Amino acid sequence: MALLVTIFLLVLVSQIISWTGSAVLQGFFCSLYLRLFHSKLIARQHELKTTTWSTKAQLMATSAQDHFAKWAKLKRSVDKGFQDLETTNSEIASVKTQFSIKFNSALWFMTTGLQFFIGWWYRKSAVFYLPQGWFGPLTWWLGLPWAPTGSISCGVWQMACRRIIVVMERTVKDLWVSVEAPQPVPTKEKAD
Repeated sequence: MALLVTIFLLVLVSQIISWTGSAVLQGFFCSLYLRLFHSKLIARQHELKTTTWSTKAQLMATSAQDHFAKWAKLKRSVDKGFQDLETTNSEIASVKTQFSIKFNSALWFMTTGLQFFIGWWYRKSAVFYLPQGWFGPLTWWLGLPWAPTGSISCGVWQMACRRIIVVMERTVKDLWVSVEAPQPVPTKEKAD
């Protein structure tokens, strides 16, 4: 019974991840990771952006001909600010790349890798047995590749769970669309 539920939950989690999209999950968890573990870097980026853009606004408001010394000082400050901001952005991009590699590896392991491992580990085990004669001569197929005849194998159970979840998803989407769709308003025809 535990194998039956474990396989179903693994398939359900992988389908939920598929529906949500790994890019959406990666973006969410990456921003959370940056805020939790690299908050100083994010704060520095925010501070550099605000100071550099405010200095650039002052630079744009200053006349280069009338106040050259002030304009040159602001120009150097803006250039230095953009250089520091570019360095900080490259550090953040590096952290995001490292996180992306680790996140995608963990996501693959939690979904596909675990399904392969459980299918391999329990390849000769029956998830559950069918009553005698339910599927006649096709009973052997449900035990493929190595489960005993008359039983459901891990691979077949994974396929069945995935199919049921996909069918339920379509049903819910169709119901949602039918509820959300505006009903046509009857029109009165003019009498001639």
